[in-house]
Amino acid sequence: MKQKILVTRPIFPDVIDRLRQYFDVTVNDGPRYTPAELHDALLDKEGVLVAGGEKVDADVLQGLTQLKMVCVSAAGYNNVDVAALTAAGIIGTNSPGPADETVADFTWGLMIATARRLVEAAHWVEQGQWKEGAGSRFFGTNLYGKTLGILGMGRIGQAIARRAVGFRMPVLYHNRRRLDTALENDCAAAYRTKEALLQESDFVVLAMPYTNGNYHLIGAAELKLMRPSAMLFNIARGGLIDEEALAAALKEGRLAGAGIDVFEGEPSIHPGLMGLPNAVLTPHIAGGTAETQHGLAALAADNLIAGLGHGPLSGKPPSVFNPEVLKEK
Repeated sequence: MKQKILVTRPIFPDVIDRLRQYFDVTVNDGPRYTPAELHDALLDKEGVLVAGGEKVDADVLQGLTQLKMVCVSAAGYNNVDVAALTAAGIIGTNSPGPADETVADFTWGLMIATARRLVEAAHWVEQGQWKEGAGSRFFGTNLYGKTLGILGMGRIGQAIARRAVGFRMPVLYHNRRRLDTALENDCAAAYRTKEALLQESDFVVLAMPYTNGNYHLIGAAELKLMRPSAMLFNIARGGLIDEEALAAALKEGRLAGAGIDVFEGEPSIHPGLMGLPNAVLTPHIAGGTAETQHGLAALAADNLIAGLGHGPLSGKPPSVFNPEVLKEK
């Protein structure tokens, strides 16, 4: 008999068909599972492809003696309790890579939209307000020649940095570990401490993964370091910014603008951010292209197939985030 697996949300038919070559596949095509429903759906499963960001914590994992793999169809996996997964001896994988360039493209779109007040101007036109020239009503700010600061210089941060050359923007970065000289040169980026980066940059982009250690990495103290003319962008994960402090800085003119794609309590958004003319808020869509989402799902399927002992990579899933479990197998 084929091993049973669960796919938590409908994904691309060709990916499902490939999984069905190896597994008995159940796809949840109804409402998103509650934690209790997810637990019950996994009672007889050996693997799960998490396609909708469902939380997989100790309560969900309780008593799932057959479950061997949790495969996340995203680069980020802060929806998974890694310690609980590891303690249960379950392999966890994510899907790094396919979204890198897509998220970098989106980041530049978000920076342009915020700096040039595109959303505000578009709403003005849609509301029938354009009855004469706009004049200085929507004066924004140039990107050209300004300083770009990137917090988090992994693959996405590097992809964002490489695009800066077209805008003649010097790039500063801060990372947990400094890049080697060749990679710094490739990205045309100069290392700074976090504090120096915040003080010197006109546009600050958050591009690091979320961990307990960087919760509210940008709070009131960090916002005070930034120039009143500066703008802040988060395309990484919610929780990196103290949204109450950000809303206050935007309202009081201590920060010129912000573009935010991810939120601490999403889909709920801090009410202080709503309706601000100098904030562009988007619904976690930085990786939202068909090509990218297919790539994420396909890599998650590769991980699941290999981790459960099938295919050319049998026993060697490409992207394991708790490799200590794999070593014990």
